[in-house]
Amino acid sequence: MKFLLTSAGITNNSIHDALVDMLGKPIAESSALCIPTAMYGHPWVGPGVKTWQFISGNSENPMVDLGWKSVGVLELTALPSIAEDRWVPLVREIDVLLVSGGDALYLSHWMRQSGLADLLLSLHAVYVGMSAGSMVMAPNIGEDFVGWIPPNGGDETLGLVDFAMFPHLDHEMLPGNTMAAAERWAAGMQGPAYAMDDQTAIKVIDGAVEVVSEGHWKLFSP
Repeated sequence: MKFLLTSAGITNNSIHDALVDMLGKPIAESSALCIPTAMYGHPWVGPGVKTWQFISGNSENPMVDLGWKSVGVLELTALPSIAEDRWVPLVREIDVLLVSGGDALYLSHWMRQSGLADLLLSLHAVYVGMSAGSMVMAPNIGEDFVGWIPPNGGDETLGLVDFAMFPHLDHEMLPGNTMAAAERWAAGMQGPAYAMDDQTAIKVIDGAVEVVSEGHWKLFSP
């Protein structure tokens, strides 16, 4: 699977071009599934109107509204209650997964509970994450980002990439997301860690990592 891990969606031409390159065909010829699950675990973004905005493409974060051939919804919390043959073939045929922000630990929990986590590496789709939807791919997120508490505690996520992410760097609505705060966060992480603003994404193909940015970012090495 190919990963495009963004802070705030497809926010500039460089990230857009990277997405099209990873798809190998135009967005207008590509089918998408959007996953809003992470939003339900975070008090700022769900449930309610912001979840609808994401699913309907009315969010201020460009993902669902890019002009896809088709867009469906994959709600992970529902999947354990239905047969796998009702959703696994759909996921295997899709071109891209669009995964919202919210709470990374809540998303990680439901990716595992639903069975999607076990499928991800076998998929041919492009995985596009936003904020928590990106952070969930890391080995862990750090105590600073723990909100929803998983049943077994801890801050571990899926570990499908070998680095962690600090999104929304220097965001005007998040005064605590400074570079100094990112440095303190990174000091507590065990592996490589990226601080990235909303004009930055990280592209991962077959383990090769490339930063795509029209903004600013920093890699902290352990």
